[in-house]
Amino acid sequence: MDIRQIDEEYSVTGQITVSDLDTIFELGFRSVVCHRPDHEEPGQPLFAEIERRAAELGLKIAHVPVGPMGVTSEAVAGMVNALDDFERPMLGYCRSGARSTAIYQKSLQLRD
Repeated sequence: MDIRQIDEEYSVTGQITVSDLDTIFELGFRSVVCHRPDHEEPGQPLFAEIERRAAELGLKIAHVPVGPMGVTSEAVAGMVNALDDFERPMLGYCRSGARSTAIYQKSLQLRD
């Protein structure tokens, strides 16, 4: 995992695995948002698998996919909801972290 801090409340990374959640929890993250649609590429862990382990650890988690259409208003609304409802620090993930960064920045603009 290559976790990159965006600000004091939010960081991003590429695709995580179920076992990565233990490290994510140990690093102090309190919530996770997945910005990757299921079945985007072969072998990618499904959100439901990640969600199960996150729940076991007590991490809040949301699935706010950003697909080929890019960061839609619906996705931004989902991210704003996560930002309003979830504890920080929060970790966003997608394939590389780029979509997780973009949606966070657009969500902050809406919240200001």
